Amino acid sequence: MIAEGLALVQPALTAERPPSAYAVQAAIAALHAEAPTAADTDWRQIVALYAVLLRLAPSPVIELNHAAALSMTDGPAVALLRVDALAARGELAGYDVLPAVRADLLRRLGRRPEARAAYQAALSLARHDPERRYFHRRIAELQ
Repeated sequence: MIAEGLALVQPALTAERPPSAYAVQAAIAALHAEAPTAADTDWRQIVALYAVLLRLAPSPVIELNHAAALSMTDGPAVALLRVDALAARGELAGYDVLPAVRADLLRRLGRRPEARAAYQAALSLARHDPERRYFHRRIAELQ
């Protein structure tokens, strides 16, 4: 099924009319699916595709995803500035992914106490057991 989906992405992006937001999302998913590991992911292309997606269908969730991808190309400090600006706007209040992304960036920057607090915030908002377990593990790692 992944192979079928991957085969459909290129034609969707190169059609005569501009690509839809769904085609761009599919291209991002395809890049993730094609990479054997996170390190092998073409993060520069993903960052560029998120920039296109922001023009086609702007939303705070897409901004957050763009910042997370940007952390892989330009580093966590650059991404943290964007995430903090997004958090200050308040549009994603109550969304557990926002403090989770922030926590990961802080962890990668070695700011352990702040990362732990951000993971606690994500944990308090998490709605699903797998996410809660993940946040608990990350908090324990930062003790």
